[in-house]
Amino acid sequence: MKKILWMLALIMGAAACTTDEGNSSDGFDRHAMLSHWADDIIVPSLTDYVGALDALSAQTETFVANPSVANLVALRTAWKASYLMWQAVGMFQIGLAESTDLQGYTNTFPADAASIDELIQTGVYNFELPSRRNQQGFPAIDYLLNGIASDDDSIVMLYTDAGLGANYAKYLLDVVDRLHDLSTAVLKDWEDGFRDDFVSNDGSGKVSAVDKVANDYVYYFEKYVRASKVGNPAGVFSGQKDETIVEAYYQEDFSKALFEAGLNSMQNFFNGKSKSSDQDGDGFASYLLYLSTLKNNEPLEELINLQYDVVRTKSSQLSDSFVEQVETDNVAMLETYDLMQQNVVFLKVDMLSALNIAVDYQDADGD
Repeated sequence: MKKILWMLALIMGAAACTTDEGNSSDGFDRHAMLSHWADDIIVPSLTDYVGALDALSAQTETFVANPSVANLVALRTAWKASYLMWQAVGMFQIGLAESTDLQGYTNTFPADAASIDELIQTGVYNFELPSRRNQQGFPAIDYLLNGIASDDDSIVMLYTDAGLGANYAKYLLDVVDRLHDLSTAVLKDWEDGFRDDFVSNDGSGKVSAVDKVANDYVYYFEKYVRASKVGNPAGVFSGQKDETIVEAYYQEDFSKALFEAGLNSMQNFFNGKSKSSDQDGDGFASYLLYLSTLKNNEPLEELINLQYDVVRTKSSQLSDSFVEQVETDNVAMLETYDLMQQNVVFLKVDMLSALNIAVDYQDADGD
């Protein structure tokens, strides 16, 4: 249904927005920017991500066929590589990625370990149910590779157990297959025609591609980078810190790497940094520069980039394990959140206003 609504939006947007093809009312060439986003950033990023999932699938099959500590370690490496790749595509919740809730089924954390254990016991589950979001995806794999027992030998023993070993193996395979199938379908949709629909919807207004991506971009930063990765475990909204809801909780020394990968991807997209070549193109930064947008007599695009850099500098001072960071010095996590909140203001209030784009979602605070 959402995909049908998106197609209707394309038709409405084409009729309602601009008179000069590719140019919004401010004269900026949105068509060229959308082409760059699709051809040099989104599709190449999805292609790399699906390639990483191919490797994850192959390594999962190797481990299931021959459970060993060496194969477990190799599988973790493949899981980490694909999880990092996900950080570059998670923000693109448009088209089939939106209608299939790719984000929700890929990276809802924390994983519901108790429910996963129950599903493994019964061997009966349906990953298409919304209620199963936190029992699949990368967080579930984290639990299956790192959290089901206290050490590597004990984890391997569960996969070789005469009683439930086959159930553990099947569940792991099914989770990885689900990840692969969802993302492959999204990539295929872009390649089979959605790319052209996306680029042609180059006008202005709430149904246009630029307006949709801009809102998704700001929302993703606000909810999934600022809140989920930092604010929620730090207790910003609940008033109570909780290290158990950190991303990659069971492989806890991986949490900062995921955060920084997500942060870098957000800034790279803001600047129109190409994934497919060394030739960068238009993005929100160049759009703001074109409009000569100032904030307190400073170029807004420079302020946003500076704030991204400030957050990155603060992150470099945090522990590789956000579990440890929350437990030992949560003040630093709260300070990191506050620095990101400043960019929420720059992006959501100042940038969207400058681009004449209306916010199309409710505040993500507390989600």
